[in-house]
Amino acid sequence: MAGAGAALVWPALRAQGAWPTKPIVLIVPFAPGGIADLTARVVAEAMGRSLGQAFVVDNRPGAGSIVASTAVAKAAPDGHTLLLMSNANAVSTGLFKKLPYDPVRDFAPVTTLGFFDLAIFAGPDGRFATLKDALAFARTHPGKLSIATITVGSTQHLTAELFKARAGIDALVVPYKGTPAVVTALRSGEVDLAVEILGPMLPQVGAKAVRALAITADRRFAALPEVPTLAEAGVADCTVASWNGLAAPAGTPPAVIERLNRAAREAVSLPAVHRRLEDLGVRAQAGTPQQLQALLSGEIQRWGAVIRTAKIEPE
Repeated sequence: MAGAGAALVWPALRAQGAWPTKPIVLIVPFAPGGIADLTARVVAEAMGRSLGQAFVVDNRPGAGSIVASTAVAKAAPDGHTLLLMSNANAVSTGLFKKLPYDPVRDFAPVTTLGFFDLAIFAGPDGRFATLKDALAFARTHPGKLSIATITVGSTQHLTAELFKARAGIDALVVPYKGTPAVVTALRSGEVDLAVEILGPMLPQVGAKAVRALAITADRRFAALPEVPTLAEAGVADCTVASWNGLAAPAGTPPAVIERLNRAAREAVSLPAVHRRLEDLGVRAQAGTPQQLQALLSGEIQRWGAVIRTAKIEPE
C-alpha cells in the first residue's frame, strides 16, 4: 500500500450503472509513505469497494501541490480523476504570484477526509519544562528563543509564525530541509523548540527522544492526555490543524459529486478505516462539499494574512 510510485487499489468489481465506467485516478501531491499518501490509500481502498471500481493512487509531489493540482484542474470533469486536496492548496495562493489554476473556481469539492494536529516540541533535556516557561523566557529575552520547522511556506513554518504573532513574542523561526533535520536539531539543543505534525512525532515522544509541550488543536490529543492545548498554555486564537479532502475538476456533474461524497463518508465511517487513520494521528472527518469549500476559502484568507505578516515574498 505504501510502495513507491503509482499503485493500484483493487476492490471487487460490481455493476454501478453509468458511472464509474473505468478506474478512478486519485492524484496525491505528496511522495508515497507520508500521512497524506497513506490517508489517500486507506480511504481509496474502501471507496473502491463501494463504487465497484479500482482506484489508482498517482503520487505527483511538487511545491505547493501545483503539479498535482494542475493535472486535476485540466482533467476531464467526468469523476474519474480526483485530487487529494490539502492545506497546501490554501497556502500556495499566498506563496506564489500566479498559479496555473484558480484554487477555488477550478475544483469541485467533494468532502474532507481527516484533520491532523500539530504540536510544539522541546528536546528531551531542554531548558523548558512547559510552554509557559518558554513563553516567559521569550518575553524577557526578545529574539533569543529559536523554533525549528521544515521549509519556508510549509504548514509547520506558517504555524510557527502564527504562534509568534498570537503569543506576542519575538522569536527566531529556523527552517530545515525536512523533519529528520528538525528532530536532530531539537535533540542536540541546536534549537529550543520545534513545530511539527504530531502523528509522525509520536514514536519520538514515546521513546522520550522529544517532549510535546502543547497541541495546536482545540482539544487534547487522546494518546497524550497530559499535554495541554495552546489555548490552555496561554496562547489564544492559534488553533491549527492540517487537513486532507477530495476534489474533482470543476464542472463534474453534481450527481457524480454526490455519489463520491456518499462513498467517502461511508469509507471514513468504517471502524477499520477510522482505526487506521487514528493510528496515523489523523482525526477522520467527512463532510459536505459546501463545508470543504468554506474550509478552503477560509484557510486561503487566514494563511494569506500570516504570509504577509511574516513578510514572505511570493515566488
